[in-house]
Amino acid sequence: MNGPPVTEERHTAPGMEDHHLQRGPYDYRSVYLWHWPIRAMHWVAVVCILTLIVTGFYIGRPYFATGGEASSHFLMGWMRFIHFAAAGLLVATAIIRAYWLFVGNRFERWKALFPVKPADWKNLVKVVKAYLFIHPREAPQYMGHNPIQQFSYTFLYLVAAVQVATGFALYGLSSPSGIFFTGFSSWMGPLFGGFQVVRFVHHILTWVFLVFIPIHVYLVVRADVVHRESRMSSIISGSRYVRDDVEFVDEE
Repeated sequence: MNGPPVTEERHTAPGMEDHHLQRGPYDYRSVYLWHWPIRAMHWVAVVCILTLIVTGFYIGRPYFATGGEASSHFLMGWMRFIHFAAAGLLVATAIIRAYWLFVGNRFERWKALFPVKPADWKNLVKVVKAYLFIHPREAPQYMGHNPIQQFSYTFLYLVAAVQVATGFALYGLSSPSGIFFTGFSSWMGPLFGGFQVVRFVHHILTWVFLVFIPIHVYLVVRADVVHRESRMSSIISGSRYVRDDVEFVDEE
């Protein structure tokens, strides 16, 4: 099963017709990288993660409160409901992403997302140097995810998996006879040495996302500024323009 094809259109830069791009003397081609499920999953995940951060910090330590008895406004109850609803939606996006690892095009599949190729390990140092503006011209060019993105996304998915597991373990405490207690709380509490540790790990891992988000935004903007190939807009349109004279190591 080869999945949806990668479509490509060639355009000459000097022309200003529809879908053409003019940037000096170079010829550019438009490559359709990300299909709509990937783009939709990305933005739904963004909303879910931001919602989880805001509501999670409130659950841990309410930073504002309304007057009167808690039963009269149910503020904490709503925060918990929104928090767990966002967690469930995030898990749904993860299921879609896992499915697309096997049916997507060559830039969306698991071999392009996870650092499994020896060549990507070798290119990692060169890409890191380029991100630090050290010999940027020597870095290999990637159409999809470069080695830094592969490692960071793999790490982030692992963190998210632990975050979801610890969150469901804490949620299961509200119903000791429920499925979440049986599936998560019953073994995660003893494994971590108590639910206070589970709660601490759940809180600390939130800061991984808080650190990742500004770095991710910076690197995306930097890629657009340095390479000028519409990488930032590709997660909206699915396409990016690339120069014809550039060789991409992940393009076969």
